Amino acid sequence: MSGKAAKSTKTKSKAAAVSKALKKGISKKGTRIHTKVHFYKPKTLRTERKPKYQRLSTGKKNTLDKHSIIKNPLTTESSMKLIEDSNTLVFIVDIKANKRQIKQAVKELYTIECEKVNTLITPKGQKKAYVRLAKDYDALDVANRVGVI
Repeated sequence: MSGKAAKSTKTKSKAAAVSKALKKGISKKGTRIHTKVHFYKPKTLRTERKPKYQRLSTGKKNTLDKHSIIKNPLTTESSMKLIEDSNTLVFIVDIKANKRQIKQAVKELYTIECEKVNTLITPKGQKKAYVRLAKDYDALDVANRVGVI
């Protein structure tokens, strides 16, 4: 039995030495070998923000609705020619509106299908939208209904 007792005292002393080293900490002082020319700032802990109060009480409202996207239809001679010849309506639209938004707004306001939308920004700083209607719809009828003609 003395062999077992000697073994247990040996393991106890080993465990005590390990716990002492863990409590004290192991020093790894020495010079660091730099293998790169540039120094990169080490990645540190980034905590998430925990605000005490909301900065905005409500979210931002979408200001581009169907009525604000399309400002007015254009009634110039050239736009009348486009209505008659190429089944196209011309609108002055909001400068921030994109083609998809213009197409959707025309569809909702005038209940017509658009084939495609071309846009350009005039030297005055306005955005013009050329809305080509689908084959099923006649631009003259829609223009009469809208009040262009």
